Amino acid sequence: MKVDISRFSGKCSCGKEHAITVDEIIIEPKAVKHLSRVAAGSVHPVIVCDKNTRAAAYPYMKEYFDNYEVAMIPEDSVHADDHFVKIADQLISEKADLLIAAGAGTIHDLTRYVAYQRGISFVSVPTAASVDGFVSVVAAMTWHGMKKTLPAAAPVCVLADTDIFGKAPWRLTASGISDLMGKYTALTDWRVCHVLFGEYFCQTVYDLEMEALQEVERVLDQMKKGEPECMEKLMYALLLSGLAMQMTGNSRPASGAEHHMSHLWEMAIINEPTEALHGEKVSVGLLFVTEYYEKIRRAIETGACRITDGRAYETELLQRTFGAKGKYEEVLRENDPNLMADIDLSDLETKLPRIAKELERLPDAEELKKKLAQAGCVTTMKEIGLDADLKDLTLRLCPYVRRRLTLLRLSKLMQL
Repeated sequence: MKVDISRFSGKCSCGKEHAITVDEIIIEPKAVKHLSRVAAGSVHPVIVCDKNTRAAAYPYMKEYFDNYEVAMIPEDSVHADDHFVKIADQLISEKADLLIAAGAGTIHDLTRYVAYQRGISFVSVPTAASVDGFVSVVAAMTWHGMKKTLPAAAPVCVLADTDIFGKAPWRLTASGISDLMGKYTALTDWRVCHVLFGEYFCQTVYDLEMEALQEVERVLDQMKKGEPECMEKLMYALLLSGLAMQMTGNSRPASGAEHHMSHLWEMAIINEPTEALHGEKVSVGLLFVTEYYEKIRRAIETGACRITDGRAYETELLQRTFGAKGKYEEVLRENDPNLMADIDLSDLETKLPRIAKELERLPDAEELKKKLAQAGCVTTMKEIGLDADLKDLTLRLCPYVRRRLTLLRLSKLMQL
């Protein structure tokens, strides 16, 4: 299947001219056969991978691995952070004029960041349908201990070979399902901020994300059978989500409070480092946020929600948590200027019913949990190696991870 890129670009009803930088997306068995054509104009292409992704891709990309330079990160556990950016940059030849990311989310983030820094192109060859960031224009990195979203390059081409990503360990595929399902709360956060404060919102992008969600939900019960058609639908949905980010120029349509929880745990501010996958953490964050948003909706509908002045930073909390890891000044910088400083509390109170109406769009938390569990996705803190007692602290602290307004951040103004 060759994806029609033209439907995602051009003048939109939202008033914005959407720009898509990826030229070609192919999702099919033996898609990597197109790599020789895509790389034909390159003098010095370099494949970027780690030990695991090389093992996954090599049987299907042998001619490329044998003829192109390969920059393989040798460590057993690779992370998207400043440490591994340095390693990747050192491994990739200065002569490289095209990078080929053969891997999943981490390898893609490292590759896109180095490609952006060097001003060269890269090609995406996903080895698992594990994340939605393959065509993203940003890289989610842990940078000197703080989670950052950094400018990066989008691929010029995606060659999603079903023979490769369709055979990935189920844990990776389940992570991709979870990352996609997290769009429910991300899109809710976006709509709420649009309704309350007039934040830019694109109905076309929203519908694109919902299309991606519904496509996968329709085949969730068949997904574990590993049917190629189902796997291709998941990859297509993940790529649609990435294209939505390209269309807006940021991760707003795909990342909300559920991702902020994942980022907080990745930073290990209140927990020991965890080797859980990105989508696994998003899965747990999604369930926590959905459950909490249900609580907000019920409180509004029953008149049990009161607006209170919680606009100031919780400095004692931040000093006790981020400060204990030497990150207090950094978290203040990340949140400066305060997103909530100028919010009109009386106006917010009048708009509570509109918030409740938006929250009606969310799926029921228990039903969502059942669907995720049936698909083999992670649903509990224990499964990602974290103590369940951290839930309440996570809900309070994670809105400070990123300077982005979400309903969870706004809930600091609500007494339930």
